[in-house]
Amino acid sequence: MTDPAELNALTASLAVEDLRDAWRLLDAAERIEGFRLLGREDAQEFFAALPSAEQLQLIEQSSATERRHLLRMLAPDDAADLLQELPDEQRQPLLGLYDDVTRREIASLLAYREDVAGGLMNPRFARVRPDMTVEEAILYLRRQANEGLELYTYAYVLDKEQRLLGVVSFRDLFRGKATAAMRDVMKTDVVRVHEEMDQEAVGATFAEHDLVALPVVDAAGRMKGVVTVDDIVDVVQEEATEDIHKIGGSVALDAPYLEVGLVGMLKKRLGWLLVLFFAQMLTVVAMSYFQVRIDQLSLLSLFVPLILSSGGNSGSQASTLVIRAMSLGELRPSDWKRVFLNELATGLTMGLVLGVIGFTRVVAIWPGNEEQFANFSWQLAGAILVSVVGVVLWGTLIGSMLPILLRRFGLDPASASAPLVATLSDVTGIVVYFSAVSWFLSHVLPPVA
Repeated sequence: MTDPAELNALTASLAVEDLRDAWRLLDAAERIEGFRLLGREDAQEFFAALPSAEQLQLIEQSSATERRHLLRMLAPDDAADLLQELPDEQRQPLLGLYDDVTRREIASLLAYREDVAGGLMNPRFARVRPDMTVEEAILYLRRQANEGLELYTYAYVLDKEQRLLGVVSFRDLFRGKATAAMRDVMKTDVVRVHEEMDQEAVGATFAEHDLVALPVVDAAGRMKGVVTVDDIVDVVQEEATEDIHKIGGSVALDAPYLEVGLVGMLKKRLGWLLVLFFAQMLTVVAMSYFQVRIDQLSLLSLFVPLILSSGGNSGSQASTLVIRAMSLGELRPSDWKRVFLNELATGLTMGLVLGVIGFTRVVAIWPGNEEQFANFSWQLAGAILVSVVGVVLWGTLIGSMLPILLRRFGLDPASASAPLVATLSDVTGIVVYFSAVSWFLSHVLPPVA
């Protein structure tokens, strides 16, 4: 027979999972009702894992007592993220629910931009003095933990002015001699980040040094807080999502897809579509310029989609690879020559492979019952070969160089979206294809008046 305590625990666990699975399908009233059914510990864990906008939704639907309890579940950095969802004039009533110390901590965090280290950090961290012994430091940290401080594997050694002197891991602390001073145990070569460092640079520092926490300091070297790896994981996901949206030819969504709504979706997507639509009109202009050639031999139009898709696909590949490499810090604008030469070789090789396939398609596989076509199939095949090589090479080069050019001028490389690169290569593809056709078939097509 199942123990009642175990049964209750199992039921509570299932309730949490059920609520998590159904959460996105519930309206505001149903969410608060389901949340109130959770036990205290489950509710705290569930609430802390929610996005700031959904935390705010719960708070707005709660009573005054519940609101105070929910807010105090959050660490100061998480509370600051939540309050940043509100206009300035609506923040004060919620700030008033905190004690003086916590209120000052949150207010100091709100003074930073969201996308810098200061806006990500938690001002509460394990700190010790350099003259403490190992035994004293352990007792002091234990007392801080009992008072609710979340420990992050490291303790930071600060002087009286709160300047960062060194760091000691808990492992080294527990293995150290009890009477040894912290200044003799600590490591002084501390990897740190400035409070105004951009969040992408912070993420790169985490990746480079394989750390779980980074101290944040001001210009004078005073420690202001600590950024943990779980904070930066959210940042990396946010930055990657933003880049993917831009690469796809859309402004980055600032809410979950199903919550954006029609008006919001139009604002995010229609602008880029209009830009691409007007840019694509250049393709129409190019086609109209060669309309005489198309009228002379309608067969030429059959190969236009083949030519354009080859250039657009190769350009999209190149732009995506370069944008991602720049995001990971693998490429810098100064590497443009190496990228250019690499893509020149790659684009030429890929163009030749595709061009030979196109050449073979025209010469060897085309139906042989078209007598008119049979008279110049080799010339048309040559035009296809040259055109495919040209547009693939051009698409690859423009797709790789445009993100680097944008970064050089301080713009977001992700703005060199795949649709934009494809559109630019389309216009060039039309010109290359019909120019090659005019040259290879000059003996078949009469001169343009």
